[in-house]
Parts: sequence; C-alpha cells; structure tokens
Amino acid sequence: MSGRQNNKLPNNLPQLQNLIKRDPQSYVEEFLQQYRHYQSNVQIFKLQPDKANKELADLVMFLAQVAHCYLQHLSTFPQELTELLLSHHTIVDPALRMTFCKALILLRNKDLIDPTGLLELFFELLRCHDKLLRKTLYTHIVADIKNINSKHKNNKVNTSLQNFMYTMLRDRNSTAAKISLDVMVELYKRNIWNDAKTVNVITTACFSKEAKILVAALKFFLGTDEEENEGSDSESEQPQGPSARDLMTRYSTGKKTTKNKKKLEKAMKVLKKHKKKSKVEVFNFSAIHLIHDPQDFSEKLLKQLETSKERFEVKIMMMELISRLVGIHELFLFNYYPFVQRFLQPHQREVTKILLCAAQASHHLVPPEIIESVIGTIANNFVTDRNSGEAVTVGINAIKEVAARCPLAITEDLLHDLALYKKHKDKNVMMSARSLIQLFRNLNPKILHKKDRGRPTEASVEAKVKDYGELGAVSYIPGAEVLEVEEEVKDGEAEEDGWESASIGDDGEDGEWVDVYHSSDEDTGEVAEKLKSVPVEEREAKAAAVSSSRLLTQDDFKKIRLAQMAKEVNAAPGKGTKRKAADSDEEEYRGELLTLRDIEKLHKKPKANKETRLATAMAGRTDRKEFVKKRTKLNPHASTSNKEKRRTKNFMMMRHSQSVRTKGKRSFREKQIALRDALLKKKKMQ
Repeated sequence: MSGRQNNKLPNNLPQLQNLIKRDPQSYVEEFLQQYRHYQSNVQIFKLQPDKANKELADLVMFLAQVAHCYLQHLSTFPQELTELLLSHHTIVDPALRMTFCKALILLRNKDLIDPTGLLELFFELLRCHDKLLRKTLYTHIVADIKNINSKHKNNKVNTSLQNFMYTMLRDRNSTAAKISLDVMVELYKRNIWNDAKTVNVITTACFSKEAKILVAALKFFLGTDEEENEGSDSESEQPQGPSARDLMTRYSTGKKTTKNKKKLEKAMKVLKKHKKKSKVEVFNFSAIHLIHDPQDFSEKLLKQLETSKERFEVKIMMMELISRLVGIHELFLFNYYPFVQRFLQPHQREVTKILLCAAQASHHLVPPEIIESVIGTIANNFVTDRNSGEAVTVGINAIKEVAARCPLAITEDLLHDLALYKKHKDKNVMMSARSLIQLFRNLNPKILHKKDRGRPTEASVEAKVKDYGELGAVSYIPGAEVLEVEEEVKDGEAEEDGWESASIGDDGEDGEWVDVYHSSDEDTGEVAEKLKSVPVEEREAKAAAVSSSRLLTQDDFKKIRLAQMAKEVNAAPGKGTKRKAADSDEEEYRGELLTLRDIEKLHKKPKANKETRLATAMAGRTDRKEFVKKRTKLNPHASTSNKEKRRTKNFMMMRHSQSVRTKGKRSFREKQIALRDALLKKKKMQ
C-alpha cells in the first residue's frame, strides 16, 4: 500500500526501544548495530568534546533504557559514561552533560551502578557552573540516599559518603561545598542521617571562611528540626495526672462559699502549670546534644567571634549558638560574659537578642560573681528612669530570666530596688516587676521584703535554697507520704465504723456476703488536715519508707501529684491569711531554651504615635472605592445639574433655599406622590 510506511528501526530509536523491551532476543542484531554506532560517536566526541552532539545524546539515552535487557553487552557502559564525565565535565556541552547524568541516574534506578562511585562522581560535578545541573544532582543525591536507607541503615555506604562529604566541605569551590552541606542538612532533617557523625561533620562548616557556608551551618544549629509525629504522643505514653474534673469534684463538694470558689480557681491555675511541666519535652535543637566536645567547639567559636569581620547579623547568630551551647551543656566559658556586656545598651541594634544570649548562657554552675556583673550591667543601662518603659521592661525581664537560672547572682539590695517598680505608672514595667517578685517567692522568699513575700504555702515552706553547685537530688518520691497517711485514715475509720455489708441478691449463693467500703470526699480533707500536722522531717521519713517498701501504681502517683499540687495552694500551717496568696499566673515552665517572647513580654500594647496611626488609617482606605455608589452620566461631556451642584455647596449658602426649607414640611399627600414618581422612574429604568 502506498500510504503505509515501512519499518524504520535503524533510524527510529523509540520504536526499537519499545520492541526490545517486549522481546530482547529477537532484536539483538538491531541493538548491536546501534551499539556500534554509539561507540563510533564516542570516538568523535573525544576528538571534539566541547561541541554539541545530539546523535550521541539520543544513543546514550537509548542504551540506558535497554541496559537491563543486554547486561553482558553493556557491562562496561556505565563505567564509560563515568569516565567521559570525569575527563570532560568542565568543557562538555551543557545539554550533552545533562543527558549523560540523566542516563546514569536511570541506570542507578535500575540498580546497575554502585551508589558510592556514582554519588562521588555527582559531588565532583557540583563544581560545574550549571545551576540546572546542580539542582538535578542535589535532588537525586538526597532521593538516592533516602532509598538506600529506606529498609535499614546501610552503614557501609553511609560511612563512605560521610567521609567523602567531610572532604567536600573543605573544597576550594564554595558552590560544591555549600551544596554538600545542604545535602547533609536535608538528610538530617529527614531523619536519614541523624547520627552524631553527621552533626560533627557539620560543625566544621561553622569555621568556614565562606560566609554562605558559615550562615548555613549556624542556621542548622539554631533552626528547628522536624517535629515528631503526633501519633506517637498517645495518651498511654503521657503521665496520668489529675484532671480538671478531679479538682472540680474535690473543691466543689460541700458548701458553695466564696472561699471554696477561690481555692478552686487557684487549683486550676496550678494544674495548668503542671500540665506544661508534665509534657514530654521534644528537643527541636537535638543536634546541639550530639556534639562530641561542646566545650572545645564553643571556645573555638568564641575565638572566631572575637576576631570576626562578618556582618553584624552573622555575629548575632554566632552569639546565639554559643549561648545555647553554654546553657544546654552547662559549660564554663567565662570570657563570653564580658564580651556580651559590651553590647548591652538600649540603643544597640538587636539588643533583645543580645539580652536573650546573656540569659541563655546563664546556669547554676556559673560562679554567681560572674553573672552578678551581667545583671548589674543590665540594671544600670536599662532599668533607669531616663529610659522608656519598653527599655525598662525588657531589662527587668532579662534580669528575671538570668536570675531564674542563677538565683544566687542577684543581690538583695538590687532585688529590693527592682521590686519597687511594682507600682510604676507603666503597666508593662509594673507587671515585669511583679513577675520578678513572683519568681523569688518560689525560689528564695527570704531575700524579699516581708510585704512582697506573699502568704507562705506548704510548698514554699518545704522548699530549700540551694547553695552554689548543689543539685538537690533526693532518694525518695516527694509527696509519697500521702499514701501512708491515707491508709492510716482508712484504718481509723474502719475501726470506728466497721465495714458495711451488702447482700449480693437473688443471684448469690446461699446468702453470701461481700464487704463494700464507701469512700467520701471528706476523706481527702481529713488526709490534708492530718498531713499539715506532720512535721517536715517526719514527712520525708514517711515518703522514704513508702518509696522503698512498695510498688506504686498509676492511681498512687495520681494521689501523690494531687497532694503536691495542694501544697502549692494551701497555706502553711500556723500562718495567717491576712496577705493574699501568691498568684501563679506569671510562673511558667522553663525549658532548655529561651525565646524572644520571654524578653519582649509586653502586657500592654504600646500607644502608637501619629505616623503609625495615620499609616493604619490610610491602609484601611485602599478598598473603599468598591463600596461607593457610582454615578454615571449618559453623556460624559454634559454639565452638572443644579441638584448636583447643591450637593457640593455649603449648607449656610443653601439654608434659605426653597428646597431646603420645605423638605421637612411636605404633607402626607406630597410624600405619596414623590414615592409614586420614584417607583415609576425605577420601573422604567429596569
């Protein structure tokens, strides 16, 4: 037939590729013909590697597609492509180079190439000045390493690649080193290479002379990791503590008095605080915990920071990383505090971040005299009447966060002076001072003025001020004495009242009886009263005896937590109730890391100035034209009518006009006629 085209397999590679995949043995001759054609084109390419060769590109992709069908004939094909790229990757045509790389990726997906050699080749190709190629190679490297470790960790391949990346980070080509760092960071975030070796290889990038590599490494340690799956935080893994319903049942039974209502409100506040503490803390900055020698790492970073000529933003990032290392690992880096003090000025740019660094680098093992100078600098430069309310607020907040981690560093006189700001006219300053007072009501109320201590609670009486370096570890479960006291109460009631008996009923066996004990909410109050009468030393002895003599159940731990929470609400025995109890609204659970919210905590939004108010008003007027009634004329060139002119005139000019004077004096009949005319006009327009 004239319209039918003949078979053109030698020239139609897609058709031949399709037929070979269906029946490889029937098309061996055609394949060998194309393979010889490929070999001749390779020889031509070696003579002129910088010229484009579309025919060679098509043959390379064809062979890569059918390589799994002729393994014996193409056993050396991957190695030939690798050698061609290694020898000529800097001068080869970009399109042909991309084709070679895609062919190798295709062969790797078919598991015809060893991953180690191919990935090392691709890391070498990252030096090429081809953005599209680098992006393609980056995507493949991450995906390939992910697939290698999908079923189980391939430690052999991972170790060899990590060692190669360690050398790549020190490569002279900054682009290749930066992409290598990005690969390691991405693999860490995907939980593929989340081991200590990867983290410690990334630490070497923090001392790079290239700014973009340094910033990328700092952002890795300062940034957040991927959060854990919500499904893993099941209720069974969470500690079973008292619920709001338990507190409602405990405090709402009995008379509905104002006293019981206030006790319930305080208990709910304490419950909210304990819920924050009971949550399993997810370390978003876990990479910092995997550093082998954080002391040496922080010392090198500080030395680099002192002589650095980078931008101020980069220096701030280095200061943040050093402060987190010192605070999390509780390091001794005494030269860091005088360096930070130089920047503690209200006019300093990014001063809140610097205050955050000073607070984060404080911990209970630092000698108090060193932290005392930091607190004194903050107080002298920020907490003064010549500064604005915002500056005083952040100063007091910073002192509070430093003192929370190193309570012995603040002097009694300075604390008394700061407490006087509780009556300041600025609400932000006032609330910051009150939060500082509240902090020391729990840490060390003795150094406060008597009027600032608040009503002592059982928990505050039992609390002890720790000396420098004291850890305060105990060998028993605090609060376990409540179990022994509760048993004593039950035994006493059983002896007095006996056991109440109840019959099983008609389904029982010959009048068999069982013992049933009815508990009431009065038992809780009786246990609390009895606990108040027990001295502190005897409580500790009872708690130690219970902790070592029995296995505690979840219900037992629930009772212990309820008793411990009650201590923070109930007044200490023998103390009056004249002064109000300490309010726990300002107390928050402090984790390993601070945030700018802790320093910049403003309880009242500052008053906006005229420029800010004007900008806000103008921003709200952008879309007002949509809601304005549009008045269009049939003839745009026509003049305005007298009615339209009257709208723009001053009222004083129109007050004597007949239309203005008689508008409000129309009769009912005139109004009917006007309404009729308006409706007829509207109907005609429709």
